[in-house]
Amino acid sequence: MKICIYGAGAVGGLMAAWLAEAGLDVSLVARGAQLEAIRRDGLRIRSRASGTTLTARPRAASDPHRLGPQDYVIVTVKGQSLPEVAASIAPLLGAETSIVTAMNGVPWWFFDRLPYGGGKLRLESLDPGGALARAMPTERLVGCVIHLAASQLEPGLISHNQGNRLILGEPGGRNTVRTQRLAEALGRAGFECAASGHIEKDFWVKLLGNVSFNPVSALTLATADRLIGDAQVKAYMVAIMREVMAIGRAVGVDADIDPEARIDMARALGAFKTSMLQDLEAGKALEIDGLLAGTLEIARKAGVPAPFTESLYGLIRLRAETTRQYRAPLA
Repeated sequence: MKICIYGAGAVGGLMAAWLAEAGLDVSLVARGAQLEAIRRDGLRIRSRASGTTLTARPRAASDPHRLGPQDYVIVTVKGQSLPEVAASIAPLLGAETSIVTAMNGVPWWFFDRLPYGGGKLRLESLDPGGALARAMPTERLVGCVIHLAASQLEPGLISHNQGNRLILGEPGGRNTVRTQRLAEALGRAGFECAASGHIEKDFWVKLLGNVSFNPVSALTLATADRLIGDAQVKAYMVAIMREVMAIGRAVGVDADIDPEARIDMARALGAFKTSMLQDLEAGKALEIDGLLAGTLEIARKAGVPAPFTESLYGLIRLRAETTRQYRAPLA
């Protein structure tokens, strides 16, 4: 089994290193200083729990042509980098290659297999003109919801902070052998994998936390424990979660979780920085559209008001525009 990880950030790097350590045929699409460090020193994963460092040496290249067709391509980039993936993924795809979308937020393919809309609805805020759908068609896809915490300490060095859980499922819930084989491979590498019959729901449960904690943390520069500990801020985030739950229910995706229970999931992680706060501090582009623009486009299609979520979208977008960390997708 040949597996390529497209995106060498914290999550992608962790997956590549663990898969390589398990003896699987793994390659990695990486760029810049990250690629140079991996080629020079290997891909290093430091465990916060044990203090030990694993060094793996997966094949790494900036040009997918050098890696060739794969059995699985696991896409771990942020939403704003997906157009680049769509433009360059073709050399990795053979006739039977599966594409795994392992990222936060609403996936561009969210409506493709849902009864709501009959498969005809598209999220233009996430995939203007359909370039992503053409390059990565739904029949190849496996969704992956990530429940772990990792951060990049420096080029080539990643901290595994907590968790190892992955949820896999194909759009519409009709899982095939491609999902089973991938779950087995990831399980051998040390991940706790579960197959889901409703992956859209699992994305939505994760979204409840991402759409609230991530932007609010970037606006306040506060770790998650401080957001939870402030009564007014917590109440604001709960209001956003309730709106997002209503949006999901309107299109047949019921997260079926109380906001307080979702906050408890974040509380268990302690004083962590969200990925958006980490990106803000590092001067990187912020993952705004996949979390907020996509969610609000679904709200408009379903006729669900979401004033708290709208205000949060406006605030974090303007904050990121001010520091040139956000650019709206081209229509």
